[in-house]
Amino acid sequence: MNYSFWFVVGSQFLYGPEVLETVAARAQEMADGLSKTLPFPLIYKVTAKTNKEIADVVKEANYDDTCAGIITWCHTFSPSKMWIDGLRDLQKPWCHFATQYNREIPNEEIDMDFMNLNQAAHGDREHGFLAARLRMPRKVIAGHWRDQSVRDRMGSWMKAAVGVAVSKSMKVMRFGDNMREVAVTEGDKVEVQAKLGWQVNTWAVGDLVKAMDAVTEGEIDALMETYRAEYDIATDKVDHIRYQAREEIAMKKMMDEQGCKAFSNTFQDLYGMEQLPGLASQHLMAQGYGYAGEGDWKVAAMTAIMKAMGEGGNGRSLFMEDYTYHLVEGEEYSLGAHMLEVCPCCSAGRPRIETHHLGIGMNEKDPARLVFEGGEGDAIVVSLIDMGGRLRLICQDIHCVKPILPMPNLPVARVMWQAEPSLTTGVECWITAGGAHHTVLSYDVTAEQMKDWCTMMDIEFVHIGKDTTVESLENDLFLSDLAWKLK
Repeated sequence: MNYSFWFVVGSQFLYGPEVLETVAARAQEMADGLSKTLPFPLIYKVTAKTNKEIADVVKEANYDDTCAGIITWCHTFSPSKMWIDGLRDLQKPWCHFATQYNREIPNEEIDMDFMNLNQAAHGDREHGFLAARLRMPRKVIAGHWRDQSVRDRMGSWMKAAVGVAVSKSMKVMRFGDNMREVAVTEGDKVEVQAKLGWQVNTWAVGDLVKAMDAVTEGEIDALMETYRAEYDIATDKVDHIRYQAREEIAMKKMMDEQGCKAFSNTFQDLYGMEQLPGLASQHLMAQGYGYAGEGDWKVAAMTAIMKAMGEGGNGRSLFMEDYTYHLVEGEEYSLGAHMLEVCPCCSAGRPRIETHHLGIGMNEKDPARLVFEGGEGDAIVVSLIDMGGRLRLICQDIHCVKPILPMPNLPVARVMWQAEPSLTTGVECWITAGGAHHTVLSYDVTAEQMKDWCTMMDIEFVHIGKDTTVESLENDLFLSDLAWKLK
């Protein structure tokens, strides 16, 4: 979908039509100028002067699926009681942009006419009071509209708001149920749909097998050509790769027919299938679909959402699992991997298609999978958990590195990272907060964006960074528990 954001500018009739014309012209100029560098268009909609104008534009925004959020600014003083009805009904993300048209105070030009026109310094404070009074979630960005740092922050918020739009329309296809006896992959699907918009439902593995049986050899041939173009084939078991292609084609058809952007499966429920989808799941993730293993529908949905928030609408976000640690003093690293399914969007080089035995599950043939090393760079890992009565999103800052060991006998994709504030303190904090073993790892979505997303979705956000201690986190969690109980 081609998303845009609406620019709603506050004013009033007090200063006459000439002032209002100037405000409108400047608002259009600012929207056009900002749109040149923002990731999504900013569309000037109205200079709002009455309760009805504001209520009408909000109603229009609420029902326009292409509108991902509104950005407000008060060029002149805008009495904010007239914003109450509109803001109370607002269902889209909101950014309050505290800026002004002019960068400098013009020494020679400044007079009372100038002062009556350029009132953002106190107009935005009136606007901000009302938001605080209404307890409205919003992002406040202050600074001159021509500054690149301001535009960067606005663009970052826009991507988080798009994550909200994607969340509200998210449909997850579950092939089978969760891994047996696992706690953290469970959750209240009714609450999640009410809070986040996700529709999470199950399709029988038998239905997938029927869809696989209907895939033609010609369809498989075409996908094999795609595999050869994108990856190096490092196995002579071509029939195993073709089987993964069959699985991928069938899953994609089923998801597209139902409008699903995320899926899960489990190695314990492959009845009628010869291989756990490895390459199939990886290549689907590379196309922007969300995935998580063992029926972990929360991570599957979050993977799709964070991909959509990333660069180009399909960023470097991927299903991940903390697998094991390197605990040599001064050289502490986490090794992330999964049985088969790590998205190649993070690969440092050209991935290889390999086939290896997989003793876990109901595999009749050695599953084909992509094997590669993840790239270097700053990143985050994110875990959405059900706390019983509310959702909590835990986000930790990490730094991905080139794996310090070649690990020649590890037949899966792998990512290695250093955790903030350290591996051991990070683990203690993560466990204290209840973070899951499955995560979404992202190179291009930031902790600030995830905090913005949580604010828009009205869920709890926990951040583990370079300054976090176990003691400070425990205190934050205690206060958060109290706050959420009072809501």
